[in-house]
Amino acid sequence: METVTRARAPLSASRVPWALGQTALVALGIVAYFRIRGLTETSVDVAVDHSRRILAIEGWLGLDVEHAVQAPVAASQSLATVANWVYIWGHWPVILTCMVWLVWRHREVFGLLRDGMLVSGFLGMLVFVAYPVAPPRLADLGLVDTVTVSSEAYRYLQPPAFVNQYAAMPSLHAGWDLLVGLAIVSAATSVWVRAAGLMMPLLMIWAVVATANHYVLDVIAGLVLVLVGHAAALRLEQRRDQRRRATSAELAWTS
Repeated sequence: METVTRARAPLSASRVPWALGQTALVALGIVAYFRIRGLTETSVDVAVDHSRRILAIEGWLGLDVEHAVQAPVAASQSLATVANWVYIWGHWPVILTCMVWLVWRHREVFGLLRDGMLVSGFLGMLVFVAYPVAPPRLADLGLVDTVTVSSEAYRYLQPPAFVNQYAAMPSLHAGWDLLVGLAIVSAATSVWVRAAGLMMPLLMIWAVVATANHYVLDVIAGLVLVLVGHAAALRLEQRRDQRRRATSAELAWTS
């Protein structure tokens, strides 16, 4: 998938209002995402039935590895702690930190990440409403909800009133970490920072399954969805570039 590698100069003082406006727009989008997601909880029986269907499809495809992935985590408190921390602190804290860095230092890459998240978030909410899915931890599969058992921090980061417990499909935890990873790889100049951008979505893919928060198919759906969002963001950026070039050409012609 194509990424934008150009980076503009850091924001000057005159661009601070733009940065604050973009930050407010993203914050509003996040609040709307959580609020709408929290208002779309539906019948538990329907969500559990959908989860059984997903598990049956995984069995047919040979992808039903949730128990195998969680087994070492359930047997090791150290691994469980790592998985919990990746799931909790490797998502919104990393996303917001990355956005602050990008909005200040790499505005074009920030625009791609912002647009990709907005498009994929909208599509994700449509799926949450149309096809609620109970996560493995709530589907009585013998899997342990390691986050709730071992960590209180998650409840502070995502209050229950804002969270739909039956919005497992698609996994935007994994998907949005992929978008952030693409942004980091695109903008970073350090090999180590780029390596972190590559590792982040891989660790999150492992964590969401290991903590019994998502099925493998949830992860695949989330990755596909955000790549669609990324493609849409690239198209929007191309249109903005075309408008900028047209405006520059018109100014040059009239001057």
